[in-house]
Amino acid sequence: MESAGEYDYIIVGAGTSGCVLANRLSRNRKLTILLLEAGGKDDYMWIHIPVGYLHCIGNPRTDWLFRTEAEAGLNGRSLMYPRGKVLGGSSSINGMIYMRGQPGDYDRWAEVSGDESWRWDQVLPLFRRSEDHYAGASQWHGAGGEWRVEKQRLSWKVLDAFRDAAAEVGIPKIGDLNAGLGAGSAYFDVNQRRGIRLNTAKAFLKPAAQRPNLTIMTGCHVERLLFERGPNGTVCIGVQFTGNGRAYTATAQRETLLAAGAVGSPHILQLSGIGDAGELQRHGIAPVADLPGVGANLQDHLQLRTIFKVQGVKTLNMRAANAFGKALIGLEYALFQSGPMSMAPSQLGAFARSSTAQPAPDLQFHVQPLSLDKFGDPLHRFPAFTASVCHLQPSSRGWVRLACSDSYAPPRIMPNYLSTEADRKTAALALALARRIVAAPALAKYRPQEFMPGPHYQTEEQLAQAAGLIGTTIFHPVGTCRMGRGDDPLAVVDSRLRVRGVGKLRVVDASIMPFITSGNTNSPTIMIAEKAAQDILEQDCQS
Repeated sequence: MESAGEYDYIIVGAGTSGCVLANRLSRNRKLTILLLEAGGKDDYMWIHIPVGYLHCIGNPRTDWLFRTEAEAGLNGRSLMYPRGKVLGGSSSINGMIYMRGQPGDYDRWAEVSGDESWRWDQVLPLFRRSEDHYAGASQWHGAGGEWRVEKQRLSWKVLDAFRDAAAEVGIPKIGDLNAGLGAGSAYFDVNQRRGIRLNTAKAFLKPAAQRPNLTIMTGCHVERLLFERGPNGTVCIGVQFTGNGRAYTATAQRETLLAAGAVGSPHILQLSGIGDAGELQRHGIAPVADLPGVGANLQDHLQLRTIFKVQGVKTLNMRAANAFGKALIGLEYALFQSGPMSMAPSQLGAFARSSTAQPAPDLQFHVQPLSLDKFGDPLHRFPAFTASVCHLQPSSRGWVRLACSDSYAPPRIMPNYLSTEADRKTAALALALARRIVAAPALAKYRPQEFMPGPHYQTEEQLAQAAGLIGTTIFHPVGTCRMGRGDDPLAVVDSRLRVRGVGKLRVVDASIMPFITSGNTNSPTIMIAEKAAQDILEQDCQS
């Protein structure tokens, strides 16, 4: 086994958080950084064309190709579970939607972790630090950062009508979904630069790549972490990995930072002997630290895709129905980087309460001027729109577990969607709200007709059943290495993201979220990396 060298920090995973960490830590030229990525470079054309997510998800060049276990709450269905396997990680294949969640999300993190620095007023400056908002700096937004936020470069009459209809049922029109205003609707802002996807590899890693103290290695599969027992207990001293058909070790003098995501990070910990001791022993792995919370607490947003046929209004179904229409779409993008090829998967967003008893919006709509049976299928041959609705704070909890001790074997993933009565009730209320919006006067001129799930589902019990038939992931897994207090037996990391019971090891990605954010999870993950890098650099200055 060859040595890949000795570094101050090793970062495992060049995804959303890993690229931010590499940028921020390598600014200190006294530190040496090794960044390891299992996937390849982000030089695939379809990564950068916004609609190219259709070619990246389910593609082994850019996706880990995970699948869930058969889900009882989804009538025994197994779902594809995309995770980016390329520089930029899931920011290279996601929906590009810039969302932070709600202020209460972060106040709740502060309470469960016992650390006031996670409160909304404390993390807002971290969001602003990396942001380059199209409207410039303000109370809510930053300017000049790496993470460009732009308006979308198109609009649709059918979506404008949906927004008008939402206002008619009490969901107001607002200008900014990221200003902590609560309920309301607006077109999503996106992480693009002039109609081209901006992933974290371009935004954060590319500016840092030429720094002599940063080494980037792609095509490197981390098999396990390496440990050493000393007078102060067990410490992580580096990693063992393979690349180009050869086996390597690399050592970290200061820390190893796991940034492999909500599936990858718990999987690597478990392969390395950190997790539920009984489960590890069942796979022949000697426990290094008995942390039963590793892989537990999996949370995700389940989207319920309601589809309505319409008349007398353009939708993408008809614009892309023939070769001539597709050619015009391609020409518009080639000339102006606008039109359907610049589209995020969802264009219009709306936040609402499932009932008046909710203290904050607990539902998020992603509305699209198109429809299809399921992801990857062709568009329908009739004009229609989709109004997907997610329960933002589900009570269902799943897990990520070893399938075997082979690091190349994918882990078992069980989100346990709709496994609680509260989630089933909220799903029924969400579908009922979608119907109320579509039945409002503003959409009447387009004569909407429910295609999915279908008007025959009427009672609360029937609507909950329909949710199990049409529900699918919206690709927001979090929580599998959750942050918590020292007396929380299921907490994996402390409020500084240090792994409990093991020195010189942190987890820095969406897996540390104790509760999922109330919205898309990519930009909150960037904030987590910003905060971790700040903590690490402050620690170095003090040492």
